[in-house]
Amino acid sequence: MHKKIDDDTITVGELSVRFLVEAADSNGSASVFECYVPANSRMPAPHSHAGFEETIYGLEGTTTWTIDSETIDVGPGDAMCVRRGQIHKFQNHSDVDATFLAIATPGVFGAAYFREVGDVLAASAGGPPDHAAIAQVMRRHGLTPAPPATS
Repeated sequence: MHKKIDDDTITVGELSVRFLVEAADSNGSASVFECYVPANSRMPAPHSHAGFEETIYGLEGTTTWTIDSETIDVGPGDAMCVRRGQIHKFQNHSDVDATFLAIATPGVFGAAYFREVGDVLAASAGGPPDHAAIAQVMRRHGLTPAPPATS
């Protein structure tokens, strides 16, 4: 199915997400989305997902991923796969903005997740986000928040 890519960008805190292929476009086999990660930003709370793999392909800049305690830099042309159940998070340590493509297979994960988390963050009006509400949204969309790190 051919789909015209419009500029339906979803903003979630500092992250911007644009879906290129939704599950309905691929008979549920994949969801494909582009993520824009500004320079010097930290992104989602550590989490895992049991229902899908997430393949990451670097387009611009470099994002640093932590997957089950291993650190991996993903730059232009680099690819990696976050397997089901692996705890992961990412950030952009550099002073250059980064963009990557994410492919969720099967396509059980979609734009509704990012819109709902964005709404929770917007409701905090610049104050601390409602972590319990974010965790509820995560669980509703098949993501499992990682337990807090102990030091």
